[in-house]
Amino acid sequence: MRGVKLVVSDAHEGIKGAVSKVLNATWQRCRVHFMCNALAHAGKNGRRVVSAIIGTAFAQDDAVAASGQWRQVADQLRPKLPKLANLMDEAETDVLAYMTFPKEHRAKLHSTNPIERLNGEIKRRT
Repeated sequence: MRGVKLVVSDAHEGIKGAVSKVLNATWQRCRVHFMCNALAHAGKNGRRVVSAIIGTAFAQDDAVAASGQWRQVADQLRPKLPKLANLMDEAETDVLAYMTFPKEHRAKLHSTNPIERLNGEIKRRT
């Protein structure tokens, strides 16, 4: 494979290093799967609020603004949800990697769900 610029996947062990070494590309942690992991730390009653507040980082216009908002959200959550804030600290560059690409491409780059949906449909039909 040549010309690979971004690989989107779940956060499996070793994938980030392999993408960097073998493909010389950027790794994007699936945003949808990250949110599932993040909401597990939010408690049943806090999931809707946490989802909305993290979503503000994804709504930013560029990578710098998204990163700044991400830091602000993590710091806001830290007193009550320190494990979630730590998860956000560790995942920031991986979850926001797609923000460095052109805005018109971002909707297709941040998640593996379209591929999973297509694979599921192929499996269903065969």
